[in-house]
Amino acid sequence: MATAVKTFWNSPVGPKTAHFWGPVANWGFVIAGLVDMNKPAEMISGNMTGGTWTRKSQRPNSKDGPQHCSY
Repeated sequence: MATAVKTFWNSPVGPKTAHFWGPVANWGFVIAGLVDMNKPAEMISGNMTGGTWTRKSQRPNSKDGPQHCSY
């Protein structure tokens, strides 16, 4: 058992890499969204919906010159 854990820990797609944590984070967002479906609409703020990021990503930032997105 210890050998399998050590092999997984040191593998090229193990928990030390983005190949592991990227999908974990993506599924975490899905699970958080499913949990939030049980909340009443009054509890969900506009900042949580991503509307702010969408609005800012569509506007060019004039002080930095033309850009496709602002992140």
